[in-house]
Amino acid sequence: QLKTIQKELGDTDEGGAEAEKLDAAIARAGMPEDVAAQARKELERLRRMGPQSSEYAALYTWLEWMTELPWQPGEEVAIDLAAARQVLAVDHFGLERVKQRIVEFLAVQKLNPQGRAPILCFVGPPGVGKTSLGQSIARALQRPFVRVSLGGVHDEAEMRGHRRTYVGAMPGNILQGLRKAGSRSCVMMLDEVDKMSASFHGDPSAALLEVLDPEQNHSFRDNYLGVPFDLSRVVFIATANVIDNVSAPVRDRMEVIELPGYTQEEKLEIAQRYLLPRQRLANGVRAEQCDIDALALQAIVAHYTREAGVRQFEREIGRVLRHAALKVAEGAPGSLHIGTADLEAILGPAKVEAEVALRASLPGVATGLAWTPVGGDILFIEATRVAGSGKLILTGQLGEVMKESAQAALTLVKSRASELGIAAAMFEGIDLHLHVPAGAIPKDGPSAGVAMFVALASLFTDRPVHHDVAMTGEISLRGLVLPVGGIKDKVLAAQRAGLRTVLLPARNRKDLHEVPPSVRESLRFVWLDSADDAVRAALGEREPARAGAGFRLI
Repeated sequence: QLKTIQKELGDTDEGGAEAEKLDAAIARAGMPEDVAAQARKELERLRRMGPQSSEYAALYTWLEWMTELPWQPGEEVAIDLAAARQVLAVDHFGLERVKQRIVEFLAVQKLNPQGRAPILCFVGPPGVGKTSLGQSIARALQRPFVRVSLGGVHDEAEMRGHRRTYVGAMPGNILQGLRKAGSRSCVMMLDEVDKMSASFHGDPSAALLEVLDPEQNHSFRDNYLGVPFDLSRVVFIATANVIDNVSAPVRDRMEVIELPGYTQEEKLEIAQRYLLPRQRLANGVRAEQCDIDALALQAIVAHYTREAGVRQFEREIGRVLRHAALKVAEGAPGSLHIGTADLEAILGPAKVEAEVALRASLPGVATGLAWTPVGGDILFIEATRVAGSGKLILTGQLGEVMKESAQAALTLVKSRASELGIAAAMFEGIDLHLHVPAGAIPKDGPSAGVAMFVALASLFTDRPVHHDVAMTGEISLRGLVLPVGGIKDKVLAAQRAGLRTVLLPARNRKDLHEVPPSVRESLRFVWLDSADDAVRAALGEREPARAGAGFRLI
């Protein structure tokens, strides 16, 4: 009767037509039986309420989301391992260990299509290709790719969605990404997973625990939908700059793959294969119009950039090509050739000076190796003594762990005074000042212990440390040199700085296989078991007579 009255009054039955569309969409969506039953129950509620009802729009939006999500797993695509290798080789240079792990994953998927996908986490400095690697994996798998940026997310509801009772409620980023991908068998990249932060709204990383657990994510429950959704067919790939910022439970659910920085040779190869063609296209300069010398590219790497990745390198190449584009647009005849001599006029004076040239061979100065979120770096430890009452003064924004390393180094020097040839009277009536330059940058960690010990030994024995020697390692009060992390990044930093000899803890010998062969051949490594080995290597004189001779202490 109500419908008849509405028809006689001229009211169109829009609500009924919309309900019929939703009914057909529910039938096509392929939901599990219990989910479909819940959706039809809500659809019946929608039929009974008028379009002018305040709850109508919220319920209609919920049903739309339910029908547009990819409930079906999608078609299985035959995996071609040879084609996948080709895709990875074309898209990225180097990263052999990472590529091998991806091909292994594809092989497992080919043999066991119903198996659970692992959760990979790429960790490395900015600009080394973590995000683009995810896109290559999607191409190799022939699956849709969707990226979910987690940088700055501080609300748990961003991951799990808001409850339907709130105005403007929506599903979380995970289901929004799946709707965008249009397939449950997609590659989802959780970008910058280490940039999430907890707040009074909850901890979003805790909401990731269910998403990233293959034992649980087959029944992921979003607060907005209120029904379980199967995420087991999604290939999750996370990226992070610093894995320490990721909570331990989340880290435990992922397989961490390190992507350290590139060597200079790798950067040049990347520039010629990828960066130059991309910047030529972006600036409208064809290859026959402008040619950049390989030596000029090498000079840009050495004198205008200091980074683990290649982002700044690409920007500098872009500046050179924009200069060429101006010349071409003004009608310069012939083809432009840009060599090393032209760089100063285009890019200005060199921004990066050789650290070896800056180093003074003075007693009390040692070169240490440090790890930073943007790759390895070298740092100088400076020690001096002044008249005083026996205090140890530490400056350079040192963290608590680094301050304790300095105190341990001083105690070790005092305990080894007789072996080092230091008179006990030299410690009386003085203050020791230990400074780490670049005072505006906070520094922490135990790996500068060996460098601090060598700097103090150099100061008290009045012998300078060899100018081309760098070192890393933690020391104990017994004089043992303990292993540290970030060996590859530190060794690459030593090579970039022009150093020739690197002192490393003997227990880190196993980490040297991660260093590229070209870098291993260009450096000399001395393995340290005790602090005495460090003193012999850093303060002893080289024997000039025999090639390949070691160090001796005089």
